[in-house]
Amino acid sequence: MAGRHYSTVTGNSKSRSPLLIFVLALLPLSFVFYMFSSPSPSETTTAAIHSVRSPSSGVDYSFVSSLEKFLAKSQRSPTVGDDSVVGEATVEDIRKLDDSVWSKETQRLYEEPFYPPSSPIKVYVYEMPKKFTYDLLWLFQNTYKQTDNLTSNGSPVHRLIEQHSIDYWLWADLIAPESERLLKNVVRVHKQEEADLFYIPFFTTISFFLLEKQQCKALYREALKWVMDQPAWKRSEGRDHILPVHHPWSFKSVRKFMKKAIWLLPDMDSTGNWYKPGQVYLEKDLILPYVPNVDLCDAKCVSENAPKRSTLLFFRGRLKRNAGGKIRAKLVTELSGAQGVLIEEGTAGTIGKAAAQSGMRKSLFCLNPAGDTPSSARLFDAIVSGCIPVIISDELELPFEGILDYRKIALFVSSSDAVQPGWLLSFLRNVSAAQIRAMQMNLVKYSRHFLYSHPAQPLGPEDLTWRMMSGKLVNIKLHTRRSQRVVKESRSLCTCDCRRPNSTNPGLLL
Repeated sequence: MAGRHYSTVTGNSKSRSPLLIFVLALLPLSFVFYMFSSPSPSETTTAAIHSVRSPSSGVDYSFVSSLEKFLAKSQRSPTVGDDSVVGEATVEDIRKLDDSVWSKETQRLYEEPFYPPSSPIKVYVYEMPKKFTYDLLWLFQNTYKQTDNLTSNGSPVHRLIEQHSIDYWLWADLIAPESERLLKNVVRVHKQEEADLFYIPFFTTISFFLLEKQQCKALYREALKWVMDQPAWKRSEGRDHILPVHHPWSFKSVRKFMKKAIWLLPDMDSTGNWYKPGQVYLEKDLILPYVPNVDLCDAKCVSENAPKRSTLLFFRGRLKRNAGGKIRAKLVTELSGAQGVLIEEGTAGTIGKAAAQSGMRKSLFCLNPAGDTPSSARLFDAIVSGCIPVIISDELELPFEGILDYRKIALFVSSSDAVQPGWLLSFLRNVSAAQIRAMQMNLVKYSRHFLYSHPAQPLGPEDLTWRMMSGKLVNIKLHTRRSQRVVKESRSLCTCDCRRPNSTNPGLLL
C-alpha cells in the first residue's frame, strides 16, 4: 500500500516538475521586478500630487476653467428650493423660527454626544436672486479676456478677482450634489431651523470691480435689504451668517450694517484704513488665503530646483504702496544692489506670473513685506513655489493659524530690524542648510492647504475653513442667545475692542 502510494506521487511529481520548476524560477524574478518598479513613499506622494493636478483627475484648480464648467452645468441643473422669505420677515416669522431652532438644538443636545461643537457643520445656503450670484459670475466669464481692464495702479482687474475668488470656491462646493462632494465636515441643509450657520452667496468682489460705481452701490443696498429681511438674520442679528468680503474694498459702503456677521477676510488691518475699529476681530471673523497666482511646485519640483536656487532673496511686485506698505520703499533702498538679492517691479498679469514663478523657483527666500494691507497674495505664491517666505508685516494675521504653525515654513522679521543696515541679509545668511531643507519640505507638505479646487479636497483651504468655523459655533450660539435676553444698552454686553494689538515678536524668529 505504501509502495503504491509512493509510486503514484512520484509519477505525478515527475509529470508536473517542468511546470513547477518554471513557476518557482519566476518567483525571485517577480520579486526583483516588484522591488525596483515599486515607488518609494516620496515618489508615491509626488505621484499623488501630480494626479490630483492633472486634467484626467477631475479636480480643477483654475478659477476660470472651473467657473466655465460650473456655469455650463448650472444651466442644466434645476434650482433647489429653500424657505427663504420674500419680503421682510414678521415678528411671528422670527418667533416660529426661534421655536423651531430650540426644538432642533434640544434634540441634537440629547442625541449627539459631541454637540456642540458639531460635526458635520450644517450650513443653510440662501437662494438669493440671480443678480447677486449667477449674473455676476456670467459677467466675469464674458469679460475676463479683456486684458486692458486695469486698476488705477496697473493691476489686471480680472486677476484681482481670481485672487479673491474664495466666495466662488466655497459656494460651488456647498451647492454641489452631495454625491460629488468629498468634504465630510460640512453639509448643506434646506431648512433654516436645522442650520448652525448661514452662507450669503453674494459676489461682492466681482460687483465692485466690474459694475459702475453707482450701480454697484445700488446692488449692495439691495443685497443688504434682502438678507436683513430674512427671519434667521433678524433672530441672531447676523451673528451666525457668513459674509465673504475678501477684497478690502468690497461691500465697503454698507458692510457696517452687517458688522456682527462672520466676515471672510484676507487680513485684519487695525490702522483703520480698510476696516473701522470694532468691525473685524479674530474671535468673530475668519482669515482665508488668497488664491495663488503661480503653479504648484510639488515635491519633485522642489527637489529638482534645489540646486538651481542661486538667488538668496527674491521680490517681484509693486515697490511703492500706501499705509504699512511704505516699508517696501525702505527695503528697496536697503537691499538694492546687494549680492544674491533680486528685486523687480511688476504686476500680476500673464507676463508677471511667469516672471514671478521663475524667480521664486530660483530663490531660497522670498520677501513678503506689507502692501496697502498687511497681507498680499505673494505669501501664498511663495509657499506653493517652495520659496521660504520672509514676512515683514507687523500687523499681519494669517489663515488657519489655529491649525497651522507658520514658524515651520516662514521667517518672521520685525519692520524695525529689517530696515537696519545689513541686518536682514546677515540674518538670512546665518540660517543653516539643515533648517532650509526642513522648511522646504514643510512647504511641500503645507502647499495643499492653500490650493482651492473643485471638488474641494480634504485638507484644502475649503476644508480648513470649516474646521476653523466649527471652533466658533459655541461662542456664536452664546452671543445669539445672550442678545435675545440682555437689556439693550446694558453695560454687561461683551465687546472685543480692548483686545491686544498684533505685533511681530523678534524673540521667536526661528
